[in-house]
Amino acid sequence: MSSERYERNIGILTQEENDSLMTANVCVAGCGGLGGYIIEELARLGIGHITAIDGDVFCASNLNRQLFSTEKKIGKSKAEAAAQRILEVNSDVKLRAINCFLTAENAGELITGEYDVVLDALDNISSRRILEEHCCRCGIPLIHGAIAGWHGQVGIIMPGESVFARLYPEGVDKGVETETGNPAFTPAIVASMQAAEALKLILGKPGALKNKLLVMDLLEHEYDIVKW
Repeated sequence: MSSERYERNIGILTQEENDSLMTANVCVAGCGGLGGYIIEELARLGIGHITAIDGDVFCASNLNRQLFSTEKKIGKSKAEAAAQRILEVNSDVKLRAINCFLTAENAGELITGEYDVVLDALDNISSRRILEEHCCRCGIPLIHGAIAGWHGQVGIIMPGESVFARLYPEGVDKGVETETGNPAFTPAIVASMQAAEALKLILGKPGALKNKLLVMDLLEHEYDIVKW
């Protein structure tokens, strides 16, 4: 592929920074509403190695917001759909699709020290706690994202922190999206912010949401940053 592929990256990135992205290695846990947009954007940026983890398959209710979901893919693996899509978008990127759910039993094998960054695109709190624990063990920054209707949040959990125990009440597992619904634009916006934070961490850019949570209300356009 000619150098044209990444020429619009140059300006916010130097040529050297752009070239270095091909050696970056990230993991995205979840390939649905958030994960689909995250994976697509990272691949288009030129992140060279992406692991996509999801044991779920597409259903009709995913069609309103999940980027890799199409009518023909109903019943098909979300992780495999991510691999197929990225092969079409950027064949320079090596995407490893892992078709399983993240559990306490397999997290030690799935989340390892090879990753520069892990991105949370999960839809339940128990899996998020497992992900946080293993990122901490491996010394990997975790970029958290969550959505509910008009609302979203993004933050970076650095190794050594334990945020989800404070962020989510004990005994609560599912988020509130089944009550609030989720339109197409909320996961797209939150995922884009997660992708931007991943780029900052990988390249050591300033302004990353380390130890901070950006909370947004897209209906009233209210935004706030709070410290963990």
